[in-house]
Amino acid sequence: MRLAGELLNTVLERFSDGDGGFYDTADDAERLFRRPQDPTDNATPSGQFAAAGALLTFGALTGSDWHRQSAERALAPAAALAAKHARFAGWGLAVAEAHATGPVEIAVIGDRDDSRTRALHRTALLTVAPGAVVSVGEPGQDEVPLLEGRLPVDGAPAAYVCRGFVCRLPVTSTDDLRRELRGQVSFQAPKGPGSQL
Repeated sequence: MRLAGELLNTVLERFSDGDGGFYDTADDAERLFRRPQDPTDNATPSGQFAAAGALLTFGALTGSDWHRQSAERALAPAAALAAKHARFAGWGLAVAEAHATGPVEIAVIGDRDDSRTRALHRTALLTVAPGAVVSVGEPGQDEVPLLEGRLPVDGAPAAYVCRGFVCRLPVTSTDDLRRELRGQVSFQAPKGPGSQL
């Protein structure tokens, strides 16, 4: 998690255009007549929209408003690009949808060697929620903020479905987790971190 944060901070500090977008080269790269900057997606995501996706995911895992807001600013060209050339805005629109819907955060807590933990983790990974982030860990870990304070339920591994670090009550079965994830579209998180619904 620390390395991811360092890399994204480098993106924000060394590639920023000052208006929320990103150049394709760092500020100390070879000087060109025009510093390249192309937000259009093609067979692979553009640098700008790939960075937006990474920033949004990092914000969802850590609760960092700075990274989430940076992702939002980087998505600014997506709507105009989609209106004129939709096929060149696919990744940008996918990240924008994830931003608009949350993204959904799924924290799975339990012993990694426990088959119940693995089953919850596998179920979480199969969600179709746009931009969903999934993290799995044991109780008491502090590397991933999304997992902090999340506990098993009566000794059983548990999954928490959250948005903006606001979580619904934990579930312990894969069937209950699937139901939670199906209902995530209508789930609107109240303001304030750490609330339970």
